Amino acid sequence: MLNFDSFNNFPVKEVAENLGIALLAIIIGLLLKFILKKIFLFFSRYWATFTLNVVVKYLDNAVGFFIPLVLLDASLEFMKLNATAYLQLNRTLEIALTINFCIILIKTIKILEESFFHYNDLNKEDNLKERKLRTQLQFIRKFAVSLILIVTASIILLSFESMRKIGAGLLTGVGIGGIIIGFAAQKTLANLLAGFQIAFTQPIRIDDVVIVEGEWGRVEEITLTYVVVNIWDQRRLILPITYFIEKPFQNWTRVSADLLGTVFLYLDYNTPIPPLREELTKVLHAHHLWDKRVNVVQVTDNKEATIEVRFLMSARNSGQAFDLRCHVREHMLAFVRDNYPQSLPKTRVEYNINS
Repeated sequence: MLNFDSFNNFPVKEVAENLGIALLAIIIGLLLKFILKKIFLFFSRYWATFTLNVVVKYLDNAVGFFIPLVLLDASLEFMKLNATAYLQLNRTLEIALTINFCIILIKTIKILEESFFHYNDLNKEDNLKERKLRTQLQFIRKFAVSLILIVTASIILLSFESMRKIGAGLLTGVGIGGIIIGFAAQKTLANLLAGFQIAFTQPIRIDDVVIVEGEWGRVEEITLTYVVVNIWDQRRLILPITYFIEKPFQNWTRVSADLLGTVFLYLDYNTPIPPLREELTKVLHAHHLWDKRVNVVQVTDNKEATIEVRFLMSARNSGQAFDLRCHVREHMLAFVRDNYPQSLPKTRVEYNINS
């Protein structure tokens, strides 16, 4: 907090001069910011790039404060201030500059992330590389932002003499403190280490299709401590990040987005299989979701009263595979019902008339 009593010894003329210097520094800073913004807008008009537009979008306000603050801090050398007032003003401006610079760094990281997302489309069919990089980038961004905030808070606190003494004491006992914190925050540290492991070994990635806790969904977000899975019915399943290190789960898009879809029908023993193969081929060739890789009909099992017929097909991703399976199931059921009604499951009962 500023000690305004230190200004009482100044003559009115010197106070006015100091205010004039400060006001001039702020005006020059705002003018430089205005010119810099116009230059960026000029280039964005004739050399339009996504990155340039994002820079203007995110850094406009942050730089708008930073330039006047730098010039105001430099103008202290031209002001007539006593030592106490100078130190207090200088410390206040240094804290403001530190906070502003922290904001600029965070927004710069956001610019880099958005530029990457723009030039690497996650919505294309073969997006394995993009999902790998996005998973790593999101984790690194969150970790870097957390680190920047911690360092900024430390710099601000250590600018005060009382905090320096506390900081020196903390550094002296850092070994013991680390052991105590380690025991107290074992789960938090385990989650953080698991986050690093997932970001770089990648058992899951952003937009991976997974079966977890009996639910089908997509990995929507990976944070430092938990994972958000967007379930098919738009519910969100929140799991600790260690879950994906310690427990088994299904990842349908671990290697590629291509996927095989299956449809099982349980039919009578007298069902003719060749017509089913011909009909499946006809259905798949007429459907835009089939990627023309796999088209198979097999009898995979037999029960006491029915046989299990598997229709195997392929699609470009899990969403398309699901829709294709539903279409094939609906069509093949109608085909059997209309053309081979005797092949539908039935229960046979034999009566012995003589008895």
